[in-house]
Amino acid sequence: MIQNSINESKILWQPSEDWISKSNLMKFTQQVKYPLLPYERFHRWSIVRQEEFWAAIWDFADIIGKKGQVVVSYSADKGMLGTRWFPESKLNFAENLLRGDDLRTAVIEAGEGGVSRSLSMGELRSMVARAQEGLRKLGVSIGDRVAGVVTNGIEGLVALLATTSLGAIWTSCSPDFGAQGIVDRIGQVSPKVLIASLDYRYNGKLYDIRENISAVCKVLEGVSAIVTLTEDADLTTDKTTKILSWQELCQSGPSLPEYTRVPFDHPLYILFTSGTTGKPKAIVHSVGGTLIQHVKEHQLHCDVKPGDVMFWYTNTAWMMYHWLVSGIASGATILLYDGSPLPKDDPGILWHIAEKVGVTHFGTSPKYLDTMKKLSYDTSRNHDLLRLRSVLSAGAPLSAEHFDWAYDHIKQDMMLASISGGAEIIGCFVMGSPVHPVRRGEITCKSLGMAVDVLDEHGVSVLHQKGDLVCTKPFPSMPITFWGDSGDERYYSSYFEKRPGVWTHGDFAEQTIEQTMIIYGRADTTLKPGGVRIGTSEIYRVVEQIPQINDSIVFGFPVDHDEEIVLCVVINEGELDQALVDKIRNEVRAQASPRHVPRRIYSVKEVPYTLNGKKVEGAVRSTVLGEPIKNKGSLINPNCLEDYYNLSERQFL
Repeated sequence: MIQNSINESKILWQPSEDWISKSNLMKFTQQVKYPLLPYERFHRWSIVRQEEFWAAIWDFADIIGKKGQVVVSYSADKGMLGTRWFPESKLNFAENLLRGDDLRTAVIEAGEGGVSRSLSMGELRSMVARAQEGLRKLGVSIGDRVAGVVTNGIEGLVALLATTSLGAIWTSCSPDFGAQGIVDRIGQVSPKVLIASLDYRYNGKLYDIRENISAVCKVLEGVSAIVTLTEDADLTTDKTTKILSWQELCQSGPSLPEYTRVPFDHPLYILFTSGTTGKPKAIVHSVGGTLIQHVKEHQLHCDVKPGDVMFWYTNTAWMMYHWLVSGIASGATILLYDGSPLPKDDPGILWHIAEKVGVTHFGTSPKYLDTMKKLSYDTSRNHDLLRLRSVLSAGAPLSAEHFDWAYDHIKQDMMLASISGGAEIIGCFVMGSPVHPVRRGEITCKSLGMAVDVLDEHGVSVLHQKGDLVCTKPFPSMPITFWGDSGDERYYSSYFEKRPGVWTHGDFAEQTIEQTMIIYGRADTTLKPGGVRIGTSEIYRVVEQIPQINDSIVFGFPVDHDEEIVLCVVINEGELDQALVDKIRNEVRAQASPRHVPRRIYSVKEVPYTLNGKKVEGAVRSTVLGEPIKNKGSLINPNCLEDYYNLSERQFL
């Protein structure tokens, strides 16, 4: 009885019977004629009967294309690698997105000044048709790579759709990457055409990046044309590379695009990992795997319906951009926002826009929610969010306190969904559900069709014990390969070397008796004082609730065949003194455990982040230990690492 009371007290939201009965998930279970509840049994059915499940997803989402009779062709050893999905199918990604009534709103564009424009589906199709014709004239055809260094706006979206309509491969970076960061990514894939923004705005300031783009073009191999999204195409490059503006690219063409249908496992995207542990991996994702995974997640787990408005604060380099773009395939309008999420003139800009356009699904990150919390911004009082049904969060573990704040200060009747997966699978292993209660500090459920488990160091499945997040059966959005030489071998070593035949994702996690999940951070950043594995998020969630602390980063420092926990904090104002240090240690001891208490605490000016908003513990640890920093080009603020040189020799408290 005591345990049940504890479990019930964690529930912050419960879907109503009406919510459940009208959900896409309920409709799907009626289609497959298998009972929805209990969900855990339905999830087991989805992984035991994989062929039946994924074939039903194709039908439920009404995917356009030839499906074929065979759903899955397993490898000879029945392992994960070598599995082929829908091997007889033919489809086109853009064709599945550019569907529906001409007059429905397909995309809304916004920035720090608010909403700037919107396009109907008819207008979007017409723009894609002209861009497609322009790319075709530049020689782009099936299998070629087109790279975008683009802002999160309509032109970037059109370029992506035009590229994929031809059966070509799209890859993108955000303009705020430095030249080396761009080269580290798209330089791996030798694009035929580069589409580039030459400037962008952030926090009210205009940034001119012509020098960066020129520097990139000088070292990229195989680029035959550069398309600029700025009319003044003043670039210094070699004489053989054609330079034209976006207007010139799209000056003529048909009113409707043509679609080149390709096999299910034909390359669609090349995505790059965030570079927290080294040079970004160039991951090749398939047309069919991406599409079917996204429509499953959107329609069944997020309950996205025609007429909904989806938003995620992201740049064009992050997987969540591609995830958001696919929302059009489910009949949703997508909101593209470019700029600071917290501009100095209006820290509530995202909510102002969400209110104006009627956002139903609002995607964000723990860092953003934490900042809003520290600003004491009461979204529920300041905004009318009648249409909002779900807030989703990704990029880092969402703490219990974030759950509390969201329900207290955004909206009480909504589905809060912490989701976790990655660029590696262009989707999620664990996420939310419209038929589950939301429990404080926990991810709601395992994603359908994904054989997710948590294994200890002996390979044994464990409950209420931390271990490695794994997937034990193949799924359609597994990568095709890593781009470049020995891509298959690098792919294998990244996810299968530790446990042959089992995808080991690299997250440190725990599954509960209710089959909810808790993510504690990346396994490669876990701490091991005394040989016991500790997730960094367990320390962050305590430390960053202390009002005097603006930010923090934690890592392990090797000492005599063991390691000590080192905590670096950014103080709001004043200095790090003994009183604050005592408070930190006492809070960590009380809310986490004595093992989590930092041995060394330093004051620093800034914490390093990737351009996707992820803390980079590895770069700090390498700096402190005097080791090479493999991923400096991935950082948004690499100069802050100077503060960490000789850190171990400084006074700590």
